[in-house]
Amino acid sequence: MKFGPIPTVEAEGSILAHSQPLSSGKLSKGHLLQAGDIARLTAEGISTVIACRLEPGDLTEDEAAERLSTAIKPKGLSRSPASTGRVNFYASENGLFLTDRAVVDRFNAVDPAITLACLSDRRDVRAGDLVATIKIIPLAVAGASVAAAAAILEQAYAFEVAPYRAHRVHLIATQLPSLKPSVMEKTARVLEARLMPSASRLVSERRVAHQAEAVAEALRASLEETLPERDDPPLIVVFGASAVADQEDVIPSAIRLADGDVTQVGLPVDPGNLLVLGHVDGVPVIGAPGCARSPKENGFDWVLNRILAGHPPDRAEMAGWGVGGLLMEIPSRPLPRLAATADADPAAFGLVVLAAGRASRMGEGGRHKLLAEFEGEPLVRRSVRQAAEAKCGPVTVVTGHRSAEVAEALSGLGAQVEDNPDFASGMASSLKVGLAAIEAQGLPGMMVLLADMPNVSSADIAALAQAYRKAGGKAIVRAVSDGQRGNPVVLPAATFEALKALEGDIGARPVIESAGLAVIDVEIGPAARLDVDTPEAILAAGGILRD
Repeated sequence: MKFGPIPTVEAEGSILAHSQPLSSGKLSKGHLLQAGDIARLTAEGISTVIACRLEPGDLTEDEAAERLSTAIKPKGLSRSPASTGRVNFYASENGLFLTDRAVVDRFNAVDPAITLACLSDRRDVRAGDLVATIKIIPLAVAGASVAAAAAILEQAYAFEVAPYRAHRVHLIATQLPSLKPSVMEKTARVLEARLMPSASRLVSERRVAHQAEAVAEALRASLEETLPERDDPPLIVVFGASAVADQEDVIPSAIRLADGDVTQVGLPVDPGNLLVLGHVDGVPVIGAPGCARSPKENGFDWVLNRILAGHPPDRAEMAGWGVGGLLMEIPSRPLPRLAATADADPAAFGLVVLAAGRASRMGEGGRHKLLAEFEGEPLVRRSVRQAAEAKCGPVTVVTGHRSAEVAEALSGLGAQVEDNPDFASGMASSLKVGLAAIEAQGLPGMMVLLADMPNVSSADIAALAQAYRKAGGKAIVRAVSDGQRGNPVVLPAATFEALKALEGDIGARPVIESAGLAVIDVEIGPAARLDVDTPEAILAAGGILRD
């Protein structure tokens, strides 16, 4: 590939390296220049373009990404089409993400122009989660490099998702006078929530004295309930009323009394140090640490998920968990565990209407733009009504400046109103308030709308929703006008953590540009870029100013 400035008259067949704005609409980066494009560029006085020319054997970025992605054996995976040199891989079912670092490293050593990034090995994932991405850095790459990298992927698994298998789970809980019954009831609820992604069921619960003999008897009773003709394998989880302090403590002693073997007492994972793992008649028995009474990630999750995925850990593996085993400061999954379900629709989303701004361009002491009337209706009510009438998901409105008046204007629409006390710091704070509402509802996507855009209709919103659903909730979808980016925009869960890091008076644009997700543009016309920030803009758009 040859890269650099090319006289426009000689550029037909080359690939544009940078977006080129034109009065008749921009030419995007990566565009293959045709004769018509050359005529447009020349007509506007552009004599030189920065572009690349393919040499024999070269592949364009999308051709290369597509070729490499098809070399991946799709075990538990789905993938996106190639776009801007990138193919994303997603978990097609709930399970354990497995990767071979040596294979990934060999792939990435072939050519710096060809890259593969993925999650760390043995990560718990849900259907629809982004797990890996192949990205071609330049606009084209040598075919020989692509062939060498593809051969590595064809010879060995670089990554896969091992699906969870439903288990029949028996719970044994020991009792002491100091342990409240409500704690034991919560323990069962939290365990059931942990089992949901694998469709496993809690089939029995036994509460016994905190004594080795009593636990051993409960282990035997649980094993007697296992039905050999059933496909679902059994698993026993023991919650002790007191933490394990020694190899000879109650739970490991009970496993031995039941003629079982103790594999491990203690983990280099915090929280989760005080875990016990053993087997009785080949059935796994997990002595859960006290922290497993909480839904937050801990060492119990690491052991449980491996067993559910058919990859039970051995002593050597568990001994290697120290690096990365300090979990106290690691944020939990974007969706709270108790809100997540195995049947969640990955393309579901909620709508967030941002209506918190100070309207500073309305002038000192000026009228509130969101209370200006369009066809007899306050602008904010018009915007929220259109969002509700699209019937795409629940609607949340984030208020701030003159919040009581804005909320009053929304009476009867059924939208959830969330006040942002920090609205003066800028749009980022309102985005985060809206996102918190979305996560609280257990939704894996968020459409962001601006309340000062009077011409965005329910049909426009529905068109964006349709594109998002068609992409399976795996892409960013945004409204455009004549190819120019605008609003609204739909953001999947993969962007949520980045949105939480935003600060100041900025929107989601930097997240969209750096997320590494496909961006689907939906043409909705001038409505995508018409917002009313000044009295003059309101009047020009047909509005009537009110106090």
